[in-house]
This record gives sequence, C-alpha cells and structure tokens, in this order.
Amino acid sequence: MNIRAVIFDFGGVLAFVPAPEQWKEAVEFAGTTSALYDAFWKFRLPYDAGGDPFEYWRSVAAELGTTFDQHTIEGMIEREIQFWSRFDRRVFAWANELRAAGIRTAMLSNLPRPLGERLRATPGFFDHFDHLTLSYELGVNKPNAAIYRHAIDGLGIQAEEALFLDDRADNIEGARAVGLQCEQFTTWEDFVANQAQRYPLPKPR
Repeated sequence: MNIRAVIFDFGGVLAFVPAPEQWKEAVEFAGTTSALYDAFWKFRLPYDAGGDPFEYWRSVAAELGTTFDQHTIEGMIEREIQFWSRFDRRVFAWANELRAAGIRTAMLSNLPRPLGERLRATPGFFDHFDHLTLSYELGVNKPNAAIYRHAIDGLGIQAEEALFLDDRADNIEGARAVGLQCEQFTTWEDFVANQAQRYPLPKPR
C-alpha cells in the first residue's frame, strides 16, 4: 500500500473535543440547560457550509424555546472557538514528521466560519499542512463526496494513496466511498497502538 499523503480531520483528531466543564460554562452563560448540546449539533450542516453565525445561534435558541441577544450570540461564538482550541500537539508533531519524510499532509474539516477564520489568523497553525479543505469556504460538508475530492485533487494524488483520519463513522464511510484509505480515530494512544502500524509511514510517538 503506497501512502503518499495523510489527511487529518480537525475536531476530535487535531483538536480535543470540548471538555465537560466547557459545556457546563456555556450552558450557564446562555442561561439554558444541558439540552444545549443537542441543539448545538442539530443545525450544524448549513452553519459549517458557510451559514451566518447569528442565524445559526438564533436557531439554536429557538430550539431551546428561548432567544439570544447579540451579546449572548457573540459570547457563544467565542465559546465555540474555545471549545476547539485545545490542540493535540502529538498529532501536529507527527504531521511534521510525515512532511519531513516526503509525505504530504492536509486538513479536511467541517468548520463554521468564525472558527475557521480564527484558525487562519493563528500564526503558524496551518504551516503543518500542504493543503486545506474547509467546509465553510467550499459551501459543502462531509460526508459529501465533493469535499473529499477537493482534498484529493489539492494534494495531487490518487484517492487510494491517502490515509484519512476522522472521529466520525459517517465521515469515514463517505471517505471510503471515494476510495480513500481510512481509520476512525478515537484517541492518539489507540491510533499509535492499533492503527498506525498498518501503514508504511513514519511511526508516531
């Protein structure tokens, strides 16, 4: 199996998922309940495809039977950015090792515009990747085949020459449907112990 590229999801792979205390603080700030979690995810596809942040958060509030004023929406936008700001430096270090070995890297993620723009404004954040495929810039989300093809074409490879890492089963299924090699990522420790060894790549530490 000739692997010429590794494609990384963002949330759940490059960044840790939000911690329970972060959700708790967001619930308290918004004056809602733990139902915020389900409402947060219910309207993600149009938001991650470039939808308006205020429209998204108004939809979340309506789902919860309330309203959010501008201050609350701005606060929730910032809290969501902080949700995804705990990065797994071990994964980034491996991405650097891959590139040093001549393996191309990409980040392919469903992201809302405020988060994507914050990452783009973070010095050096995207220097680990040869190509970026971000849903809000394309107007299309995983698991739509077009978003995977954007990453494949951007890397200049054949689909079967890339390994794709994502934490969601539906995104893995979509990637396999276009011919990518895939592993469903749970934790770095599990990947190192049980998945990475299947591929002729620099061994992660």
